[in-house]
Amino acid sequence: MAPIETFEFRFAPAYRLAGSLFGLSPRTTQVMIGDDQLKIRFGPWRLETDLSNVIGAKVTGPYTFLKAAGPARLSLVDRGITFATNGDRGVCICFRTPVPALDPLHLLRHPAVTVTVADTGRLADRLATP
Repeated sequence: MAPIETFEFRFAPAYRLAGSLFGLSPRTTQVMIGDDQLKIRFGPWRLETDLSNVIGAKVTGPYTFLKAAGPARLSLVDRGITFATNGDRGVCICFRTPVPALDPLHLLRHPAVTVTVADTGRLADRLATP
């Protein structure tokens, strides 16, 4: 069993306040990599996939508060999902096969997820060659 790497989300004060309305806090948000799995917890939302499904990761940002703060956000342009706790930077993780995360029936699938972890460089490097 491989050790699990954990990446904590970085909360900006305004995002912490907006997110608290949806159960988001440092205790309920994290990205975990281990046992050939990528797992993301963002309050009540979960995303899990095999690392072999990850085809790329890059640091992105900045993001506007109105488009990113609060609950998980769906892009109507490409069906990507954003889990944001700050507007400075995050990591956009792209998938070979889209994955579920938003709806409990898993009908909607996402080709990418953006996460605003504290150590964006380390996460992007870790997922660059899964």
